[in-house]
Amino acid sequence: MMTLYCKDLIRGYKKIGLKPGNTVLVHSSLKSFGFVQGGAETVIKALIEAVGPEGSVMVPALTGKRTDSRDNLPVFDVRSTSCWTGRIPETFRQLPESKRSLHPTHSVCAVGGKKEWLTQGHETGQSPCDRKSPYYKNALQGGYIMLIGVDQNSNTTIHCCEEIAGVDYHLQNDFTDIDITGYDGEKILVRNRLHNWDKPPVDFNKFDELYANQGIMKIDKIGNSVVRLIKAGDMVSFSVEKLRKEPHFLFTEPQE
Repeated sequence: MMTLYCKDLIRGYKKIGLKPGNTVLVHSSLKSFGFVQGGAETVIKALIEAVGPEGSVMVPALTGKRTDSRDNLPVFDVRSTSCWTGRIPETFRQLPESKRSLHPTHSVCAVGGKKEWLTQGHETGQSPCDRKSPYYKNALQGGYIMLIGVDQNSNTTIHCCEEIAGVDYHLQNDFTDIDITGYDGEKILVRNRLHNWDKPPVDFNKFDELYANQGIMKIDKIGNSVVRLIKAGDMVSFSVEKLRKEPHFLFTEPQE
């Protein structure tokens, strides 16, 4: 079995187009690489080294669940609530230098030069991935999205596109008031329209070929992993326009 080292990952990240000074939001499957010497810590170290001290790396530290509602409030402590997005994000979350955004279901953790700006104010938005979120800020300032061994269904920024486009299926109708616990143990009120988990089935992979054809996305391999690098700003602009024209484009089945 091939063993990947930090230098191999850095070489792969640079080959696909990641450069010093870039901001990148990473969705990942550690096992997709094959065997990485040092595991998740090595993957993270290589990402941080690839973008350098002026760059920033983010991961989704999601905690939302199907039962979230006004009757079953999410529980979130920015200091200790674990995420379900995989070994790499959970390891990243626990780094001493990691800064986590204050959101009860869709927080993001960031390291690097822009980590404060990227994460601040997430709790002031009206929905999980709107213009106050790190997902939109990443697009706004020319950042990238990297999918490591996962497909577009892991691309949380597509939720951002749904929210900005105003599709009619994505969010719960009512606002929910949620008390979360902040950095110093203080209580913070977040008022959001949470995700609607009972919506019709959607498939974000409908965008995959379109992104490639538009020149928005590059695809390469690092070890055994298929890696996609996406220009976040171009992706959001294209996807929002598509969803405004065809609000149900992502549905897997026609709706009556």
